[in-house]
Amino acid sequence: MNGSTVDDIPAHVPRELIRDDYPFIMGMSTSENPFKTMVPALHKNPDIIYSTNFYVGYQPAWIPRRLDDIQALYLDTEHFSTKGLSPFPILMGESWDLVPIETDPPQHTMYRTLLNPLFTPRKMQVLEDKVRFSARQFIDMFKDRGECEFMNEFAFRFPIVVFLDLMGLPYERLEQFMEWEFGLLHSMDIEGITRATQHVCAYLREMIETRRKKPVDDLISFGVTAKVDGRGLTDDELMGFCFNLFIGGLDTVSTNLSWQMRHLAEYSADQKRLRENPELIQPALEELYRRYAAVTTTRICTKQTQIRGVTIMPGDRVAMPTTLANTDPAAWENPFEVDFDRAPRHLTFGYGIHRCIGAALARRESAIALEELLAALPEFRVQEGAEIVTELGPILQLKNLPLVWDE
Repeated sequence: MNGSTVDDIPAHVPRELIRDDYPFIMGMSTSENPFKTMVPALHKNPDIIYSTNFYVGYQPAWIPRRLDDIQALYLDTEHFSTKGLSPFPILMGESWDLVPIETDPPQHTMYRTLLNPLFTPRKMQVLEDKVRFSARQFIDMFKDRGECEFMNEFAFRFPIVVFLDLMGLPYERLEQFMEWEFGLLHSMDIEGITRATQHVCAYLREMIETRRKKPVDDLISFGVTAKVDGRGLTDDELMGFCFNLFIGGLDTVSTNLSWQMRHLAEYSADQKRLRENPELIQPALEELYRRYAAVTTTRICTKQTQIRGVTIMPGDRVAMPTTLANTDPAAWENPFEVDFDRAPRHLTFGYGIHRCIGAALARRESAIALEELLAALPEFRVQEGAEIVTELGPILQLKNLPLVWDE
């Protein structure tokens, strides 16, 4: 597939930095393990490249690969904005933003001050029993069978149940929510994405109205009763808040869990070490988050600036691949190796004011899932001869992960 031609490239883009083969774009997939092949290859590029095919429709974007450059981008709200990058309201013919991720200071600061108390480690600790119970329920369905398709039987379902509890949504809609999630985040069909967006928005608006009439102890009720600057949230703010929770709660935990489990299935010594030393699970997770960071977010330039001496102009889009930042050879010793003793400070959950608000919950979900899986299953491995497919969009997500163990 072709992106922009060289003749279309803006004059300020150095021709030697242009690439038309950046692999991590929506709609593409691979049977390779991209962390073993594509990621090391990308680090052989210059510090920043200009991809002609990054966005849906093959629109261009700058792609830096250095840890310190991407950290600086997270912090630079003077030259870069997060506003208006989501396609979902546009597809609806509406103008709301995802709250708080698509807002800039000072508005972003106002929203984060409101929302931060919802996701503190102490708050997440209260959910511990529910999260562990949910993990055990799913594991019980396959632990005595000697095999499972981990993505469909656990990774996609377990985080959704946790999310449903937080949002106060019915468990019986799980299959429907999964269908909508895939339509929103893993489809190249614009009509399909639009339909999924319409369904989610209609459902969330129905739930918002229900909670307005009768608030309960859930996040939607929090939104309808919250006050910012002495006022309630507007209809657009509420939709942006709820929609952001919907897509954020259904995908990234699944992705992280799948790569963590694949690593343990392929590296038996690491799996054995965690089995024998379960107290290492949480520090080991931080290294697995670093090595298998799977998410790329974006910014749009609002004021001329430079990255590594390269001019970035207003209107230019800049990708922020945590996948590359966390494996930058200039920042990490042996970056492509997993070392449970590394104790890394990684960018998997973002950085600065745009650090993921749900990071504490994501960490607890992953830790509990690994604790329960390692306790319930004998030594597991990838099914011999299996072809594992990875989607190569802004989220590097496994489509399947067939695991087996001796009964």
